[in-house]
Amino acid sequence: MSSVRPTIIIRVPATSANIGPGFDVVGLSLSLYLTLTVKFGSHSPEPFAITYSGEGADEVPLNPYRNLLTRVALYVLRCNNHRSFPPDLLSIHVNNQIPFGRGLGSSGAAVIAGVLLGDALGQLNLTRERMLDYALMIERHPDNVTAALVGGFVGSYLRELDPAATVASQVPLSEVLPEYPPDAGEDWGLSPPVPPFGIGHYVRFSWHPTIKAVAIIPRFELSTAKAREVFNMQRLAVLTTALGQSPPDPELIYEAMKDRIHQPYRKALIPGLPAVTSLITPESHPGLLGICLSGAGPTILALATHGFESIAESAREIFALENIQVDWKLLEVVGGSEVCED
Repeated sequence: MSSVRPTIIIRVPATSANIGPGFDVVGLSLSLYLTLTVKFGSHSPEPFAITYSGEGADEVPLNPYRNLLTRVALYVLRCNNHRSFPPDLLSIHVNNQIPFGRGLGSSGAAVIAGVLLGDALGQLNLTRERMLDYALMIERHPDNVTAALVGGFVGSYLRELDPAATVASQVPLSEVLPEYPPDAGEDWGLSPPVPPFGIGHYVRFSWHPTIKAVAIIPRFELSTAKAREVFNMQRLAVLTTALGQSPPDPELIYEAMKDRIHQPYRKALIPGLPAVTSLITPESHPGLLGICLSGAGPTILALATHGFESIAESAREIFALENIQVDWKLLEVVGGSEVCED
């Protein structure tokens, strides 16, 4: 009689992308988490259970062929000659602290959690670099998924591949993660496109430990797809050195975090954005270093060394003039994803 596998805990951080000018290049991992508790038991023909708690618990499908986490895990498994989920998988409980549609990397965290889940279920022992390949087949923008996987303050980009690998890396998402029909089972979709090696690359930047992030989160969702339709340019970040210097220079960082490429297009989508990013300054709020939109928004990220509550309350007052309520959280810059046995 074989022994039961130990419980596995998978933890993936939230992320903020762009950090001002670094559109689709720069990402930052933050101390909100998507946590999976994966339990095993005796081999059973019965389907395993998926349960959710926390943010979005009422919105997430619990069918493993419709849930993003388990669809990604199944993609990874099938690319590595595992026909289906292992028969000893008993349950997956997901606890989510990352709000949906707020620019804090909820979808990127789900993709990375799914890749890690597939690796753990299949006992594949994939390298971090190979895990990133799988993630980039699903989430084609590297900033969030890279930060969620490796952690800290990172820059990332898609490599130039040879012609065959380029074609393989650009297979439509509908083929990578097909919409499973209602009667889908383990015989459906057995031959997914395997990612080429080395799709993405990243570099870690320094981050001064006194800098924290105030996330100002309006109580409405904003579609990433809709926001991205209005621009198609990428730009190299100019503040990667400034955020690692000691002591942090507010004047330098505040100027470096200004953006004229993508944030102006968000004005119509996020009432109050221009006022928040122009009226809250290092001069008016000592301790503030810089302020920007987090990813596609609507969350606004203020980097600061102190004065956190004053910054957040000023932003709350500005949004209130637009009849928008906000929540705020003080977040740390954290390490990347973790997988451990309980």
